[in-house]
Amino acid sequence: MKKKNNILYNQSIFNHDDVFLFNEGTHYQLYRHLGAHIIVNKKKKSVHFAVWAPNAEYVSVIGDFNEWRHGSHPLKQIHIGSGIWEGTISNLEKGAKYKYHIKSRFQQYQVDKQDPFAFYGEKPPLTASIIWDLEYRWRDQKWLELRKKRNRLNQPFSIYEVHLGSWQRKLEPENTFLSYREIAPKLAQYCKENGFTHVELLPIMEHPFYGSWGYQTMGYFSPTSRYGTPQDLMFLIDYLHQREIGVILDWVPSHFPGDEHGLIYFDGTHLYEHADPRQGFHPDWKSYIFNYSRNEVRAFLISSALFWLDHYHADGLRVDAVASMLYLDYSRKEGEWIPNKYGGRENLEAISFLKKLNETAYHFFPDIQMIAEESTDWPMVSRPTYTGGLGFGMKWNMGWMHDTLSYLSRDPIYRKYHHRELTFSLLYAFNENFLLSLSHDEVVHGKKSLLEKMPGDDWQKFAGLRLLFGYLYAHPGKKLLFMGSEFGQRQEWRHDHSLDWHLLKYSSHQGIQSWIKDLNQFYRQEKALHEVDFESDGFQWLESNDNEHSVLVFLRKSKDGKEQILVTCNFVPTPWTNYRIGVPEKGIWQECLNSDASTYGGSGHGNMGKATAKPIPSHGNDYSLNITLPPLGILFFKKMKI
Repeated sequence: MKKKNNILYNQSIFNHDDVFLFNEGTHYQLYRHLGAHIIVNKKKKSVHFAVWAPNAEYVSVIGDFNEWRHGSHPLKQIHIGSGIWEGTISNLEKGAKYKYHIKSRFQQYQVDKQDPFAFYGEKPPLTASIIWDLEYRWRDQKWLELRKKRNRLNQPFSIYEVHLGSWQRKLEPENTFLSYREIAPKLAQYCKENGFTHVELLPIMEHPFYGSWGYQTMGYFSPTSRYGTPQDLMFLIDYLHQREIGVILDWVPSHFPGDEHGLIYFDGTHLYEHADPRQGFHPDWKSYIFNYSRNEVRAFLISSALFWLDHYHADGLRVDAVASMLYLDYSRKEGEWIPNKYGGRENLEAISFLKKLNETAYHFFPDIQMIAEESTDWPMVSRPTYTGGLGFGMKWNMGWMHDTLSYLSRDPIYRKYHHRELTFSLLYAFNENFLLSLSHDEVVHGKKSLLEKMPGDDWQKFAGLRLLFGYLYAHPGKKLLFMGSEFGQRQEWRHDHSLDWHLLKYSSHQGIQSWIKDLNQFYRQEKALHEVDFESDGFQWLESNDNEHSVLVFLRKSKDGKEQILVTCNFVPTPWTNYRIGVPEKGIWQECLNSDASTYGGSGHGNMGKATAKPIPSHGNDYSLNITLPPLGILFFKKMKI
């Protein structure tokens, strides 16, 4: 046994197979081996350290336990040629702070680095890693047993997108963060009351710059300490699960920040990132791009994804900025990028990585969902890899979002000239498993809040917002809404302030929130609105060409076709009376939801709760309704059973 300054070198938690799989790029649970792991042996605690630094000449653990001295606790390469430096330090406890001091074989480069596999770290701007464990007693067994059903693509997905640092803040001390544990009961009750099925958290992985909203990720295995410990985050997710609310985590494998204590130039070489800036530097975000062709980097990222699904019971991952990964020329001018081996612009290594990521995630956790934020028309993003797809379960529908917001931001008098912006989405709606997103990106950087995007006076703004939300829930595709929009936040989102909860004192904002509650309830109970989102069988146009009145009428259908919801949309502030709509069946059609109802702040135009189909042919049907379409309003009808 070799021992120096309480450090042992004969307790590697790697075996030769682990090392082989890591270097091959197929070890997907690296978090069980790399990093700092507490070992209890005969009631004595020690910590095993392992870090990948193949181009280092010397690596040592420094921390508050050795006064940050570089020479006190050196590590060794026990498995020669693996690039992994290891050692076990005795008499070391949970909570100790540490870093790795790395001396490179090149350029006399020396640096102190955070542990890439640390489970916990100091609260920024402090930068040390912290020795921690992941022990937690979960109480969400019932949720996990039901998750396979809840996360199916034929189930309702109404996702509430949340930034934990600005959803709600403390009054005392003024404008400070709620902890994971403090926010848990508040967020769970709010989502439950408003009918959301899932919460999506903007990246909670540790990030040095708060203003990046988490998208400049540093800790790929560490939740941000701004809101508490790893166990505190587990408590939040556990609490939501116990109240039947799923949790999707935003995850960023596309780039990382250039802070010296992070992944950049880790061992004096471009270890995690591409060396050539034409491949390794992101011009938009001034950050660094992972080298997806390197086996160990692929294993690092896939292990990170599985880590959050494993230890934090996440119900899915929303993968950020997929488009930036797929294209070698993304945001680059001619001459600023390197073609692939075939001369094309496709990033073949990134494509291969994404396919393997999704295959592996679904293999280990078949009841989760992998969701792509992909903003181009790349084909088959949400199709299985064995058919040539990327293997995601769903894809954000950025086209629907852009066209719909563009249309609704126009003065209603001009909308008839832009009717195609509404109908175009149905030409491609079933090419992918789409998730309709009204996300944080649409309410920042001068884009205005959703409410303030609507033209006209205040009445028209609120009516337009209710119409937008109704159209969101009626259109094929799963749903996502960013926090604050559900009650008509007036200001753009500000990451350093709480939402403007005081607005709920006013009836107009209460009306928006009541509308969202009723939409969520109706959406969840009606199979026709969620069971067939990704096939054309679940949708039928009745009127798509009435641009003169700016009206859309369509049916949503259940899988067996027995349940149907009739949807009418009037996108101008003029009510249309005696508007005839063909329907497939005779009888009474109940007006289930009306965005213009006075309870939501509307003008009260409607049909007294129902309309009777008469044997007058219209829109290719033998029967039709003669109804009133409310101004800037949407109606949901359902055939009443006799």
